[in-house]
Amino acid sequence: MAWALGYVAVMGLLVGSFLNVVVYRVPRGLSVVRPRSACPQCATPISGRDNIPVLSWLLLRARCRHCHHPISARYPLVEVANAVFWVIGALRIGFHPVLGAVLVSTSILFALALIDAETMTLPRTLVYWGVGLSALGLVVASLYSREIHPLVLALVSGAGWFLVFFLINFASPRALGFGDVRLGGLLGLILGWWGLGEVLVGFFASNVLGVLVGGTLILTKRRRRDQPIPYGVYLASGTLFALWFAPALLSHWHHWPQS
Repeated sequence: MAWALGYVAVMGLLVGSFLNVVVYRVPRGLSVVRPRSACPQCATPISGRDNIPVLSWLLLRARCRHCHHPISARYPLVEVANAVFWVIGALRIGFHPVLGAVLVSTSILFALALIDAETMTLPRTLVYWGVGLSALGLVVASLYSREIHPLVLALVSGAGWFLVFFLINFASPRALGFGDVRLGGLLGLILGWWGLGEVLVGFFASNVLGVLVGGTLILTKRRRRDQPIPYGVYLASGTLFALWFAPALLSHWHHWPQS
């Protein structure tokens, strides 16, 4: 188990390194494949030895090897955070065939949250990739485990939550952007595999987190009441919260005494 979790952590670091590229390039309409990553100051391409997650940042003392321009701590933090998310996911789900879909959707949700926090946008291309890869992973998991019912629930839930968010957007576009509508479909898809309870926990957690953080920012005068919020950050956070903690919460709920 320890070796397996170590492997998951290492892969999470590598994917986290790629997420740094995605978060920077996708909002700018750039390819995530070409050209190679380079120093933003001197434009020198980053060599393989200087592109090892976390370790290279530490060995270089957070500076470019060539021009000594400082390298932001955000890069290793994103890598470590993604690795931690992957390990938590593996501990929560175990090495079930659906784990691949969960890890992929976790990283895409993380990337979308980072982009939304910085740019107030949710790039449709990245959301579509998230929906497509997550759906593919769920189909593979369903075929491998011969469990068709969770797949049907996931697909119906994804379509259902897309429709709910679409209607909210149609009624009040200022209340909910269409990027959030697309993201709602991904929320329903990945949580629907486990059931309606998990979907509801994700939606509820997203809104509670949004109210708490938004309210705090307004009270501390860091945000105006009429200023839009990056709702995608809270949707992604609520989805991850539900993935990790909804089963325990729902189990506890079922054991509460009924009046």
